[in-house]
Amino acid sequence: MFNSLLFIVICLSASILIFFWYAKYASKSGFAVDENKNDIPDSWEDRFGFLFKFKNIIILLLGIAIGYLLSLSNFL
Repeated sequence: MFNSLLFIVICLSASILIFFWYAKYASKSGFAVDENKNDIPDSWEDRFGFLFKFKNIIILLLGIAIGYLLSLSNFL
C-alpha cells in the first residue's frame, strides 16, 4: 500500500514541478505575456495564483511526504 502511495506522490510532485517549470519557461521565452516580470504568465496568475503563492510550502510538503513514504516502503 505504501509503495503505491509513494508512486502517486512522486507522480504528483513531478507534475507540479513540470507545471512550475513551464510557467517560467513560457514567460521567459515570450510565449506568454508577463507584464510585471515575475516569471508567472499573466493569464495564469488569476487561475492558479494560490499555487504560485504557496509554491515553496507545496514543494516542502511533497518532499516530506516522499521521504516519509520512502521510509515505510519496501524499496530500500
